[in-house]
Amino acid sequence: MDVDLGFAEQPDNAAWLSNRYFPSKLGGQPAWLELEALPSTAQLQCKQCHAQKAFLCQLYAAYEDEFNFHRSIYVFVCRNGDCQQVNKAENFTVLRSQLPLKNKFYSEQEPSEHGEPLPAIASLKKLCAACGCLAPHACSRCKEINYCCAAHQRAHWQQHKQHCGGGRLPEVANKPLSAIEFPVYEIVMEREPTSEVSAASEKDEQACLAEYEQLSASGKTGELSDVPEKELDKYFGSASAAEDKAFQKFKQQIAAEPEQIVRYKRQGEPLWIANVADTIEDQLQAMPNCAQCGGPRQFEFQIMPQMLVLLKDETLDWGVLAVYTCARSCQTSGYVEEYLIKQDIVGSAAAELS
Repeated sequence: MDVDLGFAEQPDNAAWLSNRYFPSKLGGQPAWLELEALPSTAQLQCKQCHAQKAFLCQLYAAYEDEFNFHRSIYVFVCRNGDCQQVNKAENFTVLRSQLPLKNKFYSEQEPSEHGEPLPAIASLKKLCAACGCLAPHACSRCKEINYCCAAHQRAHWQQHKQHCGGGRLPEVANKPLSAIEFPVYEIVMEREPTSEVSAASEKDEQACLAEYEQLSASGKTGELSDVPEKELDKYFGSASAAEDKAFQKFKQQIAAEPEQIVRYKRQGEPLWIANVADTIEDQLQAMPNCAQCGGPRQFEFQIMPQMLVLLKDETLDWGVLAVYTCARSCQTSGYVEEYLIKQDIVGSAAAELS
């Protein structure tokens, strides 16, 4: 099954990444697809520290059916380091939204990419000046600008105070807040080059198997007390050996394109960075069915550790973020939550990757 890889590119003009052009993007503010039934502030609030989660990225990933002509997946994360736990994903939120070709927000004609970019299509709801999410609270002084929470209002005050009461803050003055927004990049998708599994690695495995079969034929496998532990690991494996094998496979697979930040393989399997049984088996077993239709979920894409380099946030860390979505991508209005599995890597492999 083919895999599409996502790479980060700095946009010449960030206006091309507005909702009008159905972007895949990293950082900045979300380019909302459905513009009326936006996710609530409670939906994007961290359950542990109660701070608003930050927009991480979104992928435009349409289906070929009537109600999925436009379709985007959004990922949010709490930036509080205390809310991160190894191989736990409670500090993330994934949302899915889709629209048919004929809808009340966008033209049925494909947007032109020639000339200057047109403005974003305005939301029917007030958006937070600091993060771009639903903003139920207005500035108490001027009532002309909105926020999702008091923390974002405080963070934005230095920019807003000189314009408070004098009209909405001009776009040129509304600079991104690094404590709230990640740096902005376009995510450009390309097909992964076909590559063969390392012949040397495969040959080593075949040699080990042949050697074990020879031992079995001679009856020497029964004398396990005389076999060093290191040799036993070679034939039978161990937790550390399995972990190393998973990590080596991961490195081998991404070696040709080390700058990839996303791997997209709908109905496929993630490229895990560590042994599943030792790290995230409980997350896989706990994966619920779609909250909207009750149907099963399937793997859609994963976020790679290379993305961390672009975020410039030392509090965040992960090995792999695997996103699972409704297999039917069932019809829904607004935004429905999907499922994310976070797999970390620790020890020598983590040091090697860094």
